[in-house]
Amino acid sequence: MRLTKILMLLSTAIMLATVPSQRRDGAGSAHDGSRKDAARMYLGFDRNDYPGDVVLDALRHTFAFCGYWLNAPPGESATNWTGKREILRAHGFGFLVLFNGRLDKQLTSTRNPKLIGAEDAQAAVKAAQADGFARGTVIFVDQEEGGRMLPEQQEYLLAWIDGVNAAGYCAGVYCSGMPDKSGAGGVITANDIREHAGGRQISFFVYNDSCPPSPGCIYSAKNITPAQGGVPFATIWQIAQSPQRKSLTRKCAATYAADGNCYPPGLAVQGIFVDVDISASADPSHGR
Repeated sequence: MRLTKILMLLSTAIMLATVPSQRRDGAGSAHDGSRKDAARMYLGFDRNDYPGDVVLDALRHTFAFCGYWLNAPPGESATNWTGKREILRAHGFGFLVLFNGRLDKQLTSTRNPKLIGAEDAQAAVKAAQADGFARGTVIFVDQEEGGRMLPEQQEYLLAWIDGVNAAGYCAGVYCSGMPDKSGAGGVITANDIREHAGGRQISFFVYNDSCPPSPGCIYSAKNITPAQGGVPFATIWQIAQSPQRKSLTRKCAATYAADGNCYPPGLAVQGIFVDVDISASADPSHGR
């Protein structure tokens, strides 16, 4: 018994003696783990129509965040996302808060683009507040038209950005991350906006569904980063759209459904098609 106790004490002493060395190694491992977490990418989805409460669990199996329209999405007369923040948050979703901006024809037909931009910024902030999004939330204005921004488009965007930032929210822009082949030089809209921003703080959500660089309609963020979409400073990259743009997606056509849409796993029967996004944050708008 006495020998057994001595052996047990010696074993314990040896274990304790090795703890500092293990902790030093562990500190390194923890640091490496934090780097890994920081580099982790997350999938998100956006779509014009709210998908419905009953499919949120299924969507959450695949996606960490979702687009959230504060006003009528492109081509729509209203938004049905209003009032859905809490149920989405309860299901664990992060947010990509979106506000539909103006087409160029709307800016040239009537009033001062700068004034319209300021008014739309107020509308975006008011809608965000009404749905419970706090100050500091990033709101992305949807700049549908690509290529080099015309003077009135620049005036509108900069006024909108200034208005949102001045209200304590953070301005972002959703725009093309693809070279515009219709003009000389192949200008990328995101680059053009940033170059004319005068140092303003702007987050960029870019679309580039051309294959490559896009992998197409896929549901894994492994080995994909927003910078691979062609805009190094982008925080979110939209890699797939529904319906697919066939002229751009021939090389990844097999990743889309037969009808050209992108359906999350298990949701094709319900007809829930989506656009797919990649971000380094599970809550790109910090809207939780």
